[in-house]
Amino acid sequence: MGDSISQAAKITGLTEHTLRYYERVGLLPYVYRSPSGNRIYSEKDYECITVINCLKNTGMQIKDIKRFMDWCIMGDSTLEERLNMFKEQKKKAEQQLADLKKHMEKIEYKIGYYETAVKAGTEAIHNGHSCYIKKSV
Repeated sequence: MGDSISQAAKITGLTEHTLRYYERVGLLPYVYRSPSGNRIYSEKDYECITVINCLKNTGMQIKDIKRFMDWCIMGDSTLEERLNMFKEQKKKAEQQLADLKKHMEKIEYKIGYYETAVKAGTEAIHNGHSCYIKKSV
């Protein structure tokens, strides 16, 4: 059959409000409605939500995700646009990964820094390389 909006929210980790918003702006244009008007989410809806979340979590704006969904609705004539969009998003995600790797290296360095300082009971062993060193008065 399908899932209610509250079930879909639990499954996807999104709020009911977000699911309604996605439908309202055209990201989920085909969510089935029961005769009483309740939304019923299908496997196809979940697939769309997964793609939406992927694009959103890699920095794509809603308006651009909407363009992608519009291309999907248009069919095969937009296959090349969709392919190019994913290639571009992949480049952006690769840059994000590279940036995160640099941040992780700094965090790992600082963990080692503070483990050493804690063990010694002072930062003095690092010759004042913390972000802020309190100068003696």
